[in-house]
Amino acid sequence: MKLHFRNRIALHYIVATAIVIAVVFVTIFLIVKETVYANLDHDLNFEINKHSEEIVVRNDSIYFYNKKELEEREHQEVQVNPVFIQLIDTTGTIFDKSPNLKDEELKISSLQPDGSHFNSRFSDKLIRQVQLPVKRNGVIKGYVIAGMSLDASLILLDKLKNTLLILFPIILFGLFFISSYLAHRSIKPIRSIITTTNRITQENLSERVELPAQKDELYELSAAINELLSRIEKTIEREREFTSDASHELRTPLSSLRGTLEVLVRKERSREEYEEKIQYSLSVIDMMSNIIQQLLTLARMDSASDLNKQKKILLPELLDQILERYTAEIKKKNLKIDLQFQPEIDTQVPEYYSNLIMDNIINNAIKYSGRDASIKIVLKEIDGHLVCMVKDHGIGIRKEDQEKLFNNFFRSDALNHKDIPGNGLGLSIVKKSADAINAKVEVESELNNGSIFSVYF
Repeated sequence: MKLHFRNRIALHYIVATAIVIAVVFVTIFLIVKETVYANLDHDLNFEINKHSEEIVVRNDSIYFYNKKELEEREHQEVQVNPVFIQLIDTTGTIFDKSPNLKDEELKISSLQPDGSHFNSRFSDKLIRQVQLPVKRNGVIKGYVIAGMSLDASLILLDKLKNTLLILFPIILFGLFFISSYLAHRSIKPIRSIITTTNRITQENLSERVELPAQKDELYELSAAINELLSRIEKTIEREREFTSDASHELRTPLSSLRGTLEVLVRKERSREEYEEKIQYSLSVIDMMSNIIQQLLTLARMDSASDLNKQKKILLPELLDQILERYTAEIKKKNLKIDLQFQPEIDTQVPEYYSNLIMDNIINNAIKYSGRDASIKIVLKEIDGHLVCMVKDHGIGIRKEDQEKLFNNFFRSDALNHKDIPGNGLGLSIVKKSADAINAKVEVESELNNGSIFSVYF
């Protein structure tokens, strides 16, 4: 049987409550029963002790010397607070008994210890009974037996039991409907969450679940859903940007590649022409691969693994690794690298993002520097911050272009240096990487006089 969530909550609550109520009701019944029997036993002890003091043993006879006690109302009548008294010898011969016993007699039990209370039958009725030995000079001469009717007590216990059994299902049914109603009210925020999330589509990811006023588990659930929607929205936005940027940037090289190949197949050409066109096509493919790799880096920037974020490295060590990667380009241009840093600097930086930042900045310095130029890399501490400055003597950047440097695909004065490879994504990667580790990048540049990039870690 399938139940609604609110009914399952109510059912679970009722099952737990039923167990508690059952335990409470059984405890109440047992306590009342114990109290009833305790009162009966107290009255029986009073009667038997009182009459034990009125017993006379003479020769082989046992009798009560105060007969008036046996003529009291509780010993005369069977129906009004009946108390039965009987006196027997060790052979079971009855010597005396209360008038309300009439022709009946109380049975002595050899299985019960003297002075203990137990239930027995008398004239088809249950009674509570106790027996005490009559001793003279340490010798048992007989027994005095007292009994009291259990009718009133049993009626009381039966009524209590029936009342509890009737109340048990009534209380459970009542609690079920109440708890179901309360559960229905409690899950209203969940219905609101369901309604809102059903409205959200790929084209409507900006909508968010309304946060409940009370900061409870439902508030945390709503906040978690909103955070999830924000992450999904960012992911889809990055996907859209990637698709748009890729289609925009790859269209031109693909057209160029297609045109080159079409020219090759129109007629037979010399080996040198084929090699030239193939080399050109390979360079175009390398350029497209580089564009795709950088676009993927930008798209995945916000979701880099925790391992990448947490792994640390000394910045001088990282700079040595980057410069080693560009050894061929440095030698080709005969560049002089002037690396300056204080030996005592031992501050570590996040390896993944720091590598993206410094690799792109140093790569740009190498690309935009002329032959036999110098690149100065200074590493120092300023006001508690680790600062890395990369200074080149390259073509520089126009003042009006410096604010756009970190935009995707922006290249300052690109038409005047077509021979320098690039797609305008490197500094975008630098900016996003810096933001990811709370670093800051500053630029100072003058056209035809070089640039200084300063990174504050």
